[in-house]
Amino acid sequence: MLTTVVFDADETLLDLRPAVTGGLVAVLDEMRRRTPVAAGVTLAELESDWDAVFGRLSAAPVLEIRRAALARSLARAGLDDHLDEIAALFFARRFALTRPFPDVPPTLAALRTRYALGFATNGNSRAERCGLAGEFAFELYAHENGLPKKPAPEFYAAVVEAAGVPAGQIVYVGDSWEHDVVAPRRAGLRSVWLNRYGLPRPAGLTPDAEVSTLADLPSALADLSAGSPALS
Repeated sequence: MLTTVVFDADETLLDLRPAVTGGLVAVLDEMRRRTPVAAGVTLAELESDWDAVFGRLSAAPVLEIRRAALARSLARAGLDDHLDEIAALFFARRFALTRPFPDVPPTLAALRTRYALGFATNGNSRAERCGLAGEFAFELYAHENGLPKKPAPEFYAAVVEAAGVPAGQIVYVGDSWEHDVVAPRRAGLRSVWLNRYGLPRPAGLTPDAEVSTLADLPSALADLSAGSPALS
């Protein structure tokens, strides 16, 4: 019996990419306003700064990683001393632009009649700042109260504790193969892979279901509850 559906945030419920791009555009505009040196800095370079720091900081809070990326960007124009102001600008714009994918509100409304809903993320997309206030029975954020990031087993143990039901009654839904399929299954949860872009399925462990849109999630969960395969 499935009783609880728990969602990843970024790129599952939330269309993050346009919001991050919008935040970086605001940063670049401000850099160019502050110094002519920034005229030679490009948006592509600002985007690449995230990748440049992510590898060594992947276990850190997302806020820390973003600040490190912004520090690298500001150094390109000699604006190193303005990190706090520029970071505040980035996050204000990023959160103002972060919204759910169109398939999210109707799906949550449909599921709420049958399941408890949870929100559990590695990122800093707080539900109340991204158009999802009041949608979930519980919310979990990595690095709050010592919670490690996915795919640490402790993350999924916290999901089970927050849900208050056995792991086998919980379905975790997300876009990341490692974080939202493999790791939850290893922790005893069920998993649904949201494959919006038609990516090939990696070899090895399979999800309990695969959907290309959250609009198909209610029927996939109904099939799982009935014991039928729900791979589409």
